[in-house]
Amino acid sequence: MSPSMGSGRPVLARWRRIPGPPRDATKARLLRLYTALERRYGKQGWWPGRSSYEIAAGAVLVQFTAWGGAATALRALRARGLLSPARLAASSERDVAHAIRSSGTFRQKAQRLRAFTRWLVDRFGGRFEGMRRAPLRPLRQDLLRVHGIGPETADAILLYAAGRPVFVADEYARRVLARHRLIAPRAGYETIRAFVEAHLPSDPALFNEYHALLVAVGREHCGTIARCEGCPLRFDLPPASTAERPTAPGRRGGARRRGLPGRGRDRPSP
Repeated sequence: MSPSMGSGRPVLARWRRIPGPPRDATKARLLRLYTALERRYGKQGWWPGRSSYEIAAGAVLVQFTAWGGAATALRALRARGLLSPARLAASSERDVAHAIRSSGTFRQKAQRLRAFTRWLVDRFGGRFEGMRRAPLRPLRQDLLRVHGIGPETADAILLYAAGRPVFVADEYARRVLARHRLIAPRAGYETIRAFVEAHLPSDPALFNEYHALLVAVGREHCGTIARCEGCPLRFDLPPASTAERPTAPGRRGGARRRGLPGRGRDRPSP
């Protein structure tokens, strides 16, 4: 998805020109990594979806499963006319579960999708304009109270569906940032998110691309066992880096969302 203001999605600001009070070496380093990733992989165009609601539904359906299964579930919901907040909120849990069988744990996800949809309808009339204007911190806290919406899913909804400046600190981000000694190896989700948001310009389009690019390099080079040969970020590793040794995956994060949306064959048509 190439973000554009006309579609309600943010456009990457000219953050390279943003002046900053005393020089932040961590910010400069993070931006060098971003530039190297962008040069290697290009624009990623996340998150696929025909509407903000479809993007949010995809963030729920991709939990603990491959994106291909979530994409198939989205197509089934669309075919039944259920990819609108009002229609889905009015549908039975059984009907929703039947439509999303391909997403895995479909009964649980039907509950979660309906819970999020009811929250969206009750609080914002089913429209994302309110989510784009509401104060971010209390909005995020409120969203985290919705049944089945954890930090990673909440942040994916806020960033990709609502265009808010939050960073999705999934397992790919943890691995890359830890191996480059920017965060502690066992840093928790909120610590990683706060670290990135503290050191980068508060630009949702930058967070969008950075997250997607970290997934791209994570898939190719920074799995459970690092494959540093040919990695576009190898220049940043210290000479005596232990990055190529196996490291245990974190207990939670994006690695459990296999095949996240991107440019592959599973990507829904825009």
